[in-house]
Amino acid sequence: MGCYDCCIRCLGAVPYPSLVATLLCFTGMALFCGCGHEALANTEVLVETYFARNIQDYVILASFIKYFQYVIYGLASFFFLYCILLLAEGFYTTSAVKQTFGEFRSTRCGRCLSLTFIIVTYALAVIWLAVFAFTAIPVFFFFNMAQTCHNINILAETTPSINQHGWICMDARQYGLLPWNAMPGKACGMTLASICKTKEFFVTYDLYIAAFAGAGIALLALFLYVVATTYNYAVLRFLGRKGLRC
Repeated sequence: MGCYDCCIRCLGAVPYPSLVATLLCFTGMALFCGCGHEALANTEVLVETYFARNIQDYVILASFIKYFQYVIYGLASFFFLYCILLLAEGFYTTSAVKQTFGEFRSTRCGRCLSLTFIIVTYALAVIWLAVFAFTAIPVFFFFNMAQTCHNINILAETTPSINQHGWICMDARQYGLLPWNAMPGKACGMTLASICKTKEFFVTYDLYIAAFAGAGIALLALFLYVVATTYNYAVLRFLGRKGLRC
């Protein structure tokens, strides 16, 4: 066998859907975990600086951010290992790989393992869909905050009195970030507009958008994994009915 034929045979044995899903999963989790971790840290700084005077008002938020950052570490490790397992499963259950050994090798244990990966991956996809929706909440908050600041700047250019747009506020208590008795709990008028011009606001907003995009990419990777593992399982079931086994 020549070098060209060997390369073609090796390339034909690669489970491309699983490989693409693995790359997407790594990229999405890197964005979600890395950007989400930094965005949460910056959010705590913004709330502490501009929306709460008493440390007791945001102690629950600070504890949630701290624990969720540890969860992010666990998610990154888990998905890294799980994606490697799914990629390995794709290599060992793809029919193209089995043809390189001269025959199909389908066992009951292999089919059971593939079915297990399908169930676990589908459950993870459903759970991650909820995470993806949850990630949209801070993006929505910062988007509303940026739009409110934009409206204040327009009013500031068209109206001579500050009092005419001082009633426009962004209340962090309405989004559950702070308890209702937190003071001040909100930022209004030009104070709010000045917050939107800070570096911390822009960086945090961009980080949340990147984390949201990362969660979407990871969700796409999980759905692609479901398709790939389902196809591999269907192939193994078909070969088992044909009586082709090692």
